[in-house]
Amino acid sequence: MDPLHDSSSSPTDLLNPDGLGSSNGAADPAHAPPAPAVDPAVQRVVDEVVQSDIGVTTLLTRLKQSIASAKDFSTFLSKRSKLEEDHAQGLKKLCRATNESIRRHDSRQGSYLHQFEEGTRLHERMGDNGMQFALSLHQMHEDLNELTNNVEKGRKQWKATGLASEKKVSDAIQQMEKAKAKYDSLAEDYDRVKTGDKSAGRVFGIKGPKSAAQHEEDLHRKLQTADQDYKSKVETAQMLRTELVERLRPQAVSATMELIKECDSALILQMQKFATFNEKLLLSNGILVAPTNNPGEPEAASLREIFYKVDNEKDLTSFITGHASKVPRPPEIKYQQHHTLAPPQPPPSAAPPVQSPQFQPSPPQPPLVLTNPTPPSQQPPFLPYDIPQQTSPILSSHGDSFKQNPYSSPVDSRPPYPTNDIPAQGSYPPPAGGYGGPVMQTSPPYGNAPPLKPVFGVSLDELFRRDGSPVPMVVYQCIQAVELFGLDAEGIYRVPGTSTHIQDMKAMFDHDSAAVDFRNPEAFFHDVNSVAGLLKQFFRELPDPLLTHEHYQEFIEAAKIEDDTVRRDSLHAIINALPDPNYATLRAIVLHLNRVQERSTSNRMSSSNLAICFAPTLMGQHQGQMVDAGLQAKVVDTIIVNTFQIFDEE
Repeated sequence: MDPLHDSSSSPTDLLNPDGLGSSNGAADPAHAPPAPAVDPAVQRVVDEVVQSDIGVTTLLTRLKQSIASAKDFSTFLSKRSKLEEDHAQGLKKLCRATNESIRRHDSRQGSYLHQFEEGTRLHERMGDNGMQFALSLHQMHEDLNELTNNVEKGRKQWKATGLASEKKVSDAIQQMEKAKAKYDSLAEDYDRVKTGDKSAGRVFGIKGPKSAAQHEEDLHRKLQTADQDYKSKVETAQMLRTELVERLRPQAVSATMELIKECDSALILQMQKFATFNEKLLLSNGILVAPTNNPGEPEAASLREIFYKVDNEKDLTSFITGHASKVPRPPEIKYQQHHTLAPPQPPPSAAPPVQSPQFQPSPPQPPLVLTNPTPPSQQPPFLPYDIPQQTSPILSSHGDSFKQNPYSSPVDSRPPYPTNDIPAQGSYPPPAGGYGGPVMQTSPPYGNAPPLKPVFGVSLDELFRRDGSPVPMVVYQCIQAVELFGLDAEGIYRVPGTSTHIQDMKAMFDHDSAAVDFRNPEAFFHDVNSVAGLLKQFFRELPDPLLTHEHYQEFIEAAKIEDDTVRRDSLHAIINALPDPNYATLRAIVLHLNRVQERSTSNRMSSSNLAICFAPTLMGQHQGQMVDAGLQAKVVDTIIVNTFQIFDEE
């Protein structure tokens, strides 16, 4: 039932939905000023008009104006609701985008990040207030629409009833007037004939001229008939007029007046609610921006206090001290004279014969013994990347430039890392007792020495020529770590890692990537999300993206194809045209992402989610319109979905 038509709802209830209106007495009828008394003289004029013949018509015209006014305000509420909804949704979307942006590694951290996040959360709550305000206005719009529809039906009903009654009386009066005119005319003729008026002349009938007596008799008979008809019509008009004035017109007037008052009251009610909702919105947002901390309640910070807590000096100091371990230690600068310029030294009197160093036999070395050897049955699971050293048929089909397996790497030739008690795949974090085997250092042992063999920021071609591995070691190790310990981690590749861990691991690979082994989680600080972040950072820092600038536009055009099969085949052809190191690395990462999305029930990372995370990482920032960002994600999503149609699994 419409609350505006529910007689059980009090005006206070209608003005106070969800506790609204209590903060402002003007919106509560209990606090509203009393209605002014109507002047008796004015009331007499009102009664005279509404009870007259024009009363129903006048009230119907006024009711039509009330309905039009209610519709106008309802339209205003609808448009205002849409504006508020768009503003609230835009504000919440802006807050989400800002939160993602400020968490990037290239954005400022520390107190700035924390306080900015507090500020965006405050704005999200303001957006929630706006959404609630928009919903309230939309409900008011629907209530007014329902009211005007009901009132419009009532107006049509009483217009037909009231005007029909008025017309019936008007028609009866007209018939009475006609009967009276006929009666008066016959009476005058009869009077002339009766008094012997010569002007009456002789009257001719069908059988000839009538005598005066006959003519007088005929007129008298007609006069009596007209008199009876006239009396009958007068009585009918009087009866209809009495019924109209005493019963029908008061009913129509009363019903129309009730409809007018109902429509006008509902309109004013909704206007008062609108004012109350506006006050609540402004007060709620004002309390968020500048809260009033009452005694006994948890203290809330204002927007001013939140942003005033940003400590520039502390953030700068923390950022600089975080690089203390990377400060280079240059060698001591000193003068060393060449031995050819040194003054000759007298030979010793008796010197034992010295054997040339190159012929000096070296003492026997003890054999290398691992402190905690691992039986073959307890070795970590064999990953698809640990392929023996041989020519890969897949790469041979892609190009003859590879002379070894694309996934072979220096780690394959090392003895297996002792991994006693390494848990099964996905059991992250490690048990409290730790893992077996030697403990790796939790920070790079390189001090501040410059990188020996940089990996980050180096092209794939240069890494392949230098290291001989088509898949860079950092890609191999990160994939290995995620598949051992992160396949069941919720939000893998979406949840950001710790920036200091990422920088430390980056320094490890830049120093000597062959010495890094991520099969032991201590090597990556038991932080698999940081490993995922390191992998994405490697691809972001490539001079040329993995899918290359040269083929970027071809990938975008292929993503625009609607047919799934044609789009897949077009992308397959472009991928086959990539350089060999790019092809091999893309194959490795796509096979890995396919395994990640197969565990999406645990990690919540479907192919579309992974595509959103990796699209700008693998293709670089979009070069055209903003729509390219969506097309980039479609490229990566299509490749992941069609992994085994584009790449061979073996």
